[in-house]
Amino acid sequence: MTDADDRRRELGRFLRARREQAPRAEYGLPPVGRTRDTGLRREEVAYLSGVSVTWYTWLEQGRPINPSRSVLDAVARTLRLSPPEHEYLLSLAGFGLAPLAPAVAVEDAPPHLQRLLDALAPNPAFALAPDWGIVGWNRGYADLYPRVAVVPRDDRNLLWLVYTDPAVRELLPDWEETSGRFLAEFRAETGPRAGDASVRALVERLRAASPEFRAAWDRYGIGGFESRERRFHHPRDGDVRLEHHQLTPSDRPDLRVVVYTALA
Repeated sequence: MTDADDRRRELGRFLRARREQAPRAEYGLPPVGRTRDTGLRREEVAYLSGVSVTWYTWLEQGRPINPSRSVLDAVARTLRLSPPEHEYLLSLAGFGLAPLAPAVAVEDAPPHLQRLLDALAPNPAFALAPDWGIVGWNRGYADLYPRVAVVPRDDRNLLWLVYTDPAVRELLPDWEETSGRFLAEFRAETGPRAGDASVRALVERLRAASPEFRAAWDRYGIGGFESRERRFHHPRDGDVRLEHHQLTPSDRPDLRVVVYTALA
């Protein structure tokens, strides 16, 4: 199966999830049967988008068709996708802002990036690979999350730790909200690379290990990153408020630097 096949399948699953979650009352449509007030029929989405039912069905089925940008925009408007969801849909169809480069496995942050992380201390900072593997960190982050230095390399992945490490769950008083937001950001970033071996393996492991992940993954939440306040419950320092930032090195656009700065 090719990368294009994987993207078409992901696009179809995403559209189906959004269609099935759409509140019928917001479209002026009656419930289906006596109780089902959520979910549009394919025929309804096709009519509202100005496309044929057969064509839209093929789109959800991941058939090898080539939808135009204007048609995808119409479907996005019908399903009332948010801007990150709309961009996700376009990227799966090959209308991303830039061509996707092949993902390259990263095990450790390059030396110059590690020096940057160290210079940012005492602010907690770490570096993420394309599959969200944690490939470098500074002493500030090790103080916030001491287990980062001892977890096995294969488990040193931000999404894996959020959903499987009890220490991370204790660290996050708003774990449910934060885990869902991380997952939405992860999916937005990695969806066009759904066929990458590292991404596919991580998702399969998490689906097997975490019922919460499995349920959230099937809801197809999509969200872009925004700098924001984060709350932590540190075992030594108690409740801590930090601001969450994310940077992309111009010479290593495949990596991201995450920095937490203090809030007054």
